[in-house]
Amino acid sequence: MSLRAYEYRTHVLRMVYERKSGHIGGAFSIAEILTALYFHQLRLDPERPGWDDRDRLVFSKGHACAMLYTVLAHRGYFPVAELSTFRALNSRLQGHPEPAKTPGVEVAAGPLGHGVAIGAGMALAARIAGSRRKTYVVLGDGELNSGVIWEGLMVGAKFGLDNLTVIVDYNGVQQTGMTKDVMPTEPITDKWAAFNWHVIEIHGHNMAAILDALDLADEIHGRPVVIIARTTKGKGVSFMEHLPQWHGGIPSEQQFEQALVELREGVEQWQA
Repeated sequence: MSLRAYEYRTHVLRMVYERKSGHIGGAFSIAEILTALYFHQLRLDPERPGWDDRDRLVFSKGHACAMLYTVLAHRGYFPVAELSTFRALNSRLQGHPEPAKTPGVEVAAGPLGHGVAIGAGMALAARIAGSRRKTYVVLGDGELNSGVIWEGLMVGAKFGLDNLTVIVDYNGVQQTGMTKDVMPTEPITDKWAAFNWHVIEIHGHNMAAILDALDLADEIHGRPVVIIARTTKGKGVSFMEHLPQWHGGIPSEQQFEQALVELREGVEQWQA
């Protein structure tokens, strides 16, 4: 599945480059996470996107939707060829995900910071309905600046929502700079634990670690789980990694070609 993640990065690179619009850095940082969720963890049926007992994925960091769309297409929700319409006028693949437009999208994500509260509501609704469905939230670390995130944490803990798992894409970079400079969040694991969440910390590009963490989350009872995934903004392309300008930067032709070469090398590494 790590091989798939590198292939999906290539799709995202082409989508953003050809449209001259989109967010590469934060899409690259979650490639392995979304691949693990959609091809290992989530109970779903692309032929029945509205199946009531499906697991829910709240994609809170909506600006990175190019990767979400890529994974959804390869999972069978719509044709892979449709990825070429990314951010085009009247396309189903808008600049932020919209459930009324795109099969497989559960929640509209434009304003950041609402994912945990929405996920807590979904998880509580599942419990009330007696459903075994689970809710997963993919959250950007820059979203932790928002107060509503911490209100959502309190709700999850109050109701002991062990059917709720949040994955924080902790890449340390946001649009205006490094997260430690914009709004420090460390010690992040202590803070989530203080809200009575079970905390798991992993290397967010290690597929085995991601899968193990998701399996462990299933075994936790009586409280919600957060997986702090230490990731790299712009993962896979040397000149993009760890740099705020690649939050929403558009590569030049030369940069595009260099990025393609480096991503192909990543694919070849996993094929070897």
